[in-house]
Amino acid sequence: MATELKDKIIDTALRLFEQHGYHGVSVHQIVQESGTSKGGFYHHFQSKDELLYVIHDYFISYVLNKAQEALATSQSPTEKLQSIIQSFVKVFHLYKPHISVFYQESMYLKPQYIQVIKKKRDQYRDLLFKVIEEGREKGEFRKELPIEITGMSILGMVNWTYKWYRVDGGKSIEEIANIFSDIVLQSLWTEQARDCPDYQKYRLVNSNTHSI
Repeated sequence: MATELKDKIIDTALRLFEQHGYHGVSVHQIVQESGTSKGGFYHHFQSKDELLYVIHDYFISYVLNKAQEALATSQSPTEKLQSIIQSFVKVFHLYKPHISVFYQESMYLKPQYIQVIKKKRDQYRDLLFKVIEEGREKGEFRKELPIEITGMSILGMVNWTYKWYRVDGGKSIEEIANIFSDIVLQSLWTEQARDCPDYQKYRLVNSNTHSI
């Protein structure tokens, strides 16, 4: 029940922040619209600032946990990177309102919350770099591609999804994730990895990619 109330407050705040902006919404409005009390609100959040932080933290924690899970359970660098990209792309569907509010209102985050989020973003970046480095060492990924530039290119490319992804578009989020995986892996693979039968399942075959 407590979790349901917390989620209801967050969903209400997301809708109001999108409509009116962070500073255009008061705790009183969030309480009224969510059908709770101020006591209910402050039971879950110390302030509106913390609520904004939690909205940001939801999707950042999701992709970080998925990346850590990929490193722990996947075998090859190819499998790890494919899994990381898949979960990264899917976050734009699972947490679309959260991400929209993030880009609109992140300037209003308090310094202490910015530090926590930056730490998680840095952790995520470093995990991605680690997988690329492992792929180079094991001969799966091309050594002429610098780790940092390659990793930041992947982050930049996928992050831009929030600008154009539509829930009612011509491609499902799963199809889009597969397209991203194919683009990245085809670019990184060595000839030996590209010809490996085990990796053929990660290649895109006979897909019409004209509509998103």
